[in-house]
Amino acid sequence: MILKEIDHMSSIIEGYTYDIFISYRQKDNKGDMWVSEFVESLKTELESTFKEEISVYFDINPHDGLLETYDVDASLKDKLKCVIFIPVISRTYCDPKSFAWEHEFKAFVEQASKDQFGLKVKLPNGNVAGRVLPVQIHDLDKEDIAMCESVTGSVLRGIEFIYKSAGVNRPLLPKEENPQENLNHTNYRDQINKAANAIKDIITAIQYFSPQKEETPQEVAKPASVPQKSNKAPIIAGSVIASALIILGILFIPRLFKPAEELEKSIAVLPFFNDSSDPENAYFINGAMDEILNNLQKIKELRVLSRTSVEQYRGSDRPPIPRIARELDVNYIIEGSGQKYGNQYILRVQLIFGKNERHLWADSYEKEILGPKEIYAIHSEIAQSIASELKVILTPEEKQLIEKTSTENLDAYYTYMRGNEEYSNYLLDNKNFDALTRAEDFYSRALEYDPSYAQAYTGLAQIYWEKHYDEEYFSKNFMDSVLMLAETALSYDKNLAEAYSLRGDYYRENTDYNKALKEYQKALKLNPNYWQAYYGIGVLYSNHLRDAINGLENYKIALKLNHNPKERPDLLHVMAFGISSGLGFYDKAIEYEKEALELNNDSLQYYTKLIWYAIYNEKYSDAIRFAERSIALDQCNILYYGALGQIYYTLGDRQQAVECFKKYIAGLGDIEITGLQNRHRVGFCYLLAGNKAKAEEYFELQKKYCEESIELDRRYYARAAYAYYDLACIYAINGDKENAYKNLHIYNNRIGETEMKGMVWYLKTDPFLDSIRNEPEFQAIYHEIEAKYNNTHEKVRQWLEEHGEL
Repeated sequence: MILKEIDHMSSIIEGYTYDIFISYRQKDNKGDMWVSEFVESLKTELESTFKEEISVYFDINPHDGLLETYDVDASLKDKLKCVIFIPVISRTYCDPKSFAWEHEFKAFVEQASKDQFGLKVKLPNGNVAGRVLPVQIHDLDKEDIAMCESVTGSVLRGIEFIYKSAGVNRPLLPKEENPQENLNHTNYRDQINKAANAIKDIITAIQYFSPQKEETPQEVAKPASVPQKSNKAPIIAGSVIASALIILGILFIPRLFKPAEELEKSIAVLPFFNDSSDPENAYFINGAMDEILNNLQKIKELRVLSRTSVEQYRGSDRPPIPRIARELDVNYIIEGSGQKYGNQYILRVQLIFGKNERHLWADSYEKEILGPKEIYAIHSEIAQSIASELKVILTPEEKQLIEKTSTENLDAYYTYMRGNEEYSNYLLDNKNFDALTRAEDFYSRALEYDPSYAQAYTGLAQIYWEKHYDEEYFSKNFMDSVLMLAETALSYDKNLAEAYSLRGDYYRENTDYNKALKEYQKALKLNPNYWQAYYGIGVLYSNHLRDAINGLENYKIALKLNHNPKERPDLLHVMAFGISSGLGFYDKAIEYEKEALELNNDSLQYYTKLIWYAIYNEKYSDAIRFAERSIALDQCNILYYGALGQIYYTLGDRQQAVECFKKYIAGLGDIEITGLQNRHRVGFCYLLAGNKAKAEEYFELQKKYCEESIELDRRYYARAAYAYYDLACIYAINGDKENAYKNLHIYNNRIGETEMKGMVWYLKTDPFLDSIRNEPEFQAIYHEIEAKYNNTHEKVRQWLEEHGEL
């Protein structure tokens, strides 16, 4: 494509002289001819962006420095009749005495505001863009920014060509000698591309999406008179046609004018760049990112991803913004950088539309840190500016939460930030317990500086849960320390979502489900984006309240908020297990597991999960294939022989089953069998291999675990009734039918809607129940559970269809 020459004076939009008008101060084009270079680069980029020819008006020798009284030539007004006006905004451009400011910038705004499209146009994606597209080559004084915004009536949103380092604030050059020292991390070529893309968005919106003025219909000539005939038939026909038109209008016209679906306000806050020369200050810059993200999460109208979701994009080699937005399934990206020198704090943040990397808002903040109040104020201002840019109206409660100051002690604040950094390292580094211990030390030291620092208490509560959960499982004081720490935090600050969510976890694990649900709901009222609370509610409904749909709904929301490659696979496993083992949607479960495999590249885990999905859905050839692949990947893991043995036993191949069980037993040695539910299964392997004494030892151990769990009535195993089922199995294989039926009836009465596909399979095939399977009492229990499963399966099928997943 060859761009039209200036003297052609035509635009691709009818009624306009040019597509683009370039406005600048003459002094900004002296020396290295920056503006001329920019125009040539933009023209080249436009050639590869548009299929049509784009006209650009650029006067290389403009008038400048003229007084406001200067009588502008009428030809300039004609040239200003353009689609897009690009002012090159420098430190001197915003000057009422300058020709460019008064007779180009202000004149265009006035003219465009009155024309057929107006100063702002609606883009195809639902956003609004101004026809003034600033190219900013310097950081501006606040007074200059205010001047620009007073003319356009909107926030100054420019495509920045600024090179900034310590003591430097100049235009970015096409070929920089030291690009790595540019604190803005911008690339000239990329910025040119952004400008061209922004131009295309605006012109495309005007060409295809903006309403045109209605044309005045011309007078229609009257038809010549004809001999009069009976008009009954025409009247009837006319009535039919009119009725049809009315019906068509009612049915279809509203659809023609139906507004575009509003773009979801979904945001990912990418890790900020640490511009400080001291890498030790990284915790402070990461803390700024954390605080801004946390503030945005408190706004109900936004969907804001967790911090761990974006850590994969840390560093300067991150993928392009559109790809990140696509991978994280968000529409908006926030980038930032900052530095801390002594008590001086500089922070720069920008909001970007992810699809085309269009910059929507940016600002810089520079302050001397006298205490945490200054820091909190900056982070609060940034969050509120972003919300405003996205047309979000904050509720008074949201504003109060965002403006909250957590501590007045600067040392406490710094130490707490270090604790957060280490806790994040723990989560991202395969549960590195050294990092967890360091986090615990920092949180404790923060409380030495400020004993009322509520968030430090919740930090310690989270660490206690991670460190002591397993060892306290059978303790009567299970996780009481977590409850105490969470309540201490809330005594100092009643608006901590994480404290309420921890209390929800505590009550859930200690079987007070009504309290747990209320605590999670309190957490979500304060932080509608707290994925941990949605996950907790999902566990509560799925495993305890036995409500399949509510469980899936909350797991799905947690998945939308958490894209951390280390945490997300576990959420996908939960969805897959529930949908397949619980509800019979085998193929859908495999889809979730494939996504998990793409994230963690754990083929062994993938095939291991699929073994049991296939078994429960009676796809035994698949199950054998998955088990054999698992063995090929990990020949030392004897558990797969146990699974294969169970498959062959179910298929009636007793010889193959015994061979597999023998391999399983031979590999046990001194290996400690873990988990509450599989001791009697190990015992059955011994029984089939001929070692009855060893089998009885394992049966008794399982019976002990069942009885202890039932006595404590704790957690999933007892409250979800699986302890009663396993106890029934042990009684049945030992010939005690009375106690076997007693526990099966309790199991039947307690189970709800979830994980029934697996239990239907067990009731049909479990060798522990062979002695009673054909009896009427057992068959009645079996058919009742099967009917519950069929009913739930149908409800979940409808839910999956409604969500477009089937």
